[in-house]
Amino acid sequence: MSNKIPLAGVIGSPIAHSRSPDLHGFWLKRYGIKGHYVHLDVAQSDLAEVLRMMPKMGFVGANVTIPHKESVLALADIVTDRAALIGAANTLIFRADGKLHADNTDGYGFVENLRSNADWDPKAGPAAIFGAGGAARAVIASLLDVGVTEIRLSNRTRLRSDGLKAEFGSKVTVYEWVQAGNMLEGAMTVVNTTSLGMVGKPEFKVPLDALSPKAVVTDLVYTPLRTAFLENAAKNGCQTVDGLGMLLHQAAPGFERWFGVRPDVDDETRQVLLTE
Repeated sequence: MSNKIPLAGVIGSPIAHSRSPDLHGFWLKRYGIKGHYVHLDVAQSDLAEVLRMMPKMGFVGANVTIPHKESVLALADIVTDRAALIGAANTLIFRADGKLHADNTDGYGFVENLRSNADWDPKAGPAAIFGAGGAARAVIASLLDVGVTEIRLSNRTRLRSDGLKAEFGSKVTVYEWVQAGNMLEGAMTVVNTTSLGMVGKPEFKVPLDALSPKAVVTDLVYTPLRTAFLENAAKNGCQTVDGLGMLLHQAAPGFERWFGVRPDVDDETRQVLLTE
């Protein structure tokens, strides 16, 4: 048994804004684990060298965020199927045999957030997704994995939607952004993966008139916690799920791999990220 204190962290640039150290620090304290989780501001040009050095410094793993989520795949020795499918990694494990293992838990976090906070059946009907960036890729992959039979997709730039359809195949139908409201007809899972409605960003203006009150609606934005998108869906009678839970649930598998305990995601954990 090693006497080393395990270290983990979040790699990005910029990274000082990340709340991940607060979350993992809370879990370390809750479970009485002698370990640390820190901010790591790493330039793109230094990433490969830093990843080589981290295990020698006592790091057992790390989270990865912008701008490294795609480039880290080329540096990993082992890439999980879901990370390869999404084209990005957010969780790294430095294995005892010296190999770097890259995974993506964003889709897992997304699905667990819906399962934990709504009466949600992914097979109840089509899913409608706004946005076609990296987050949308993770959402599409996870929804198809849990049995959603039809994905309706719309993005302000059509080319990106078409790119995702080309990758994920015939279950994805692309809608023009000016017609995005039409894809809500009969949709049972509705997801905003864009930054629209976030503090400091333009408002989400797609009309939600066609939204079924039976739909489960979620927004990946969590600043503010209750976006106008979610408020309007709630007025329509829909179950709504904020984006904070995805952040919490995607963190849990990494924590377990690094520190050996599966952390509970509960109200007390949410409060850690809701208090400044």
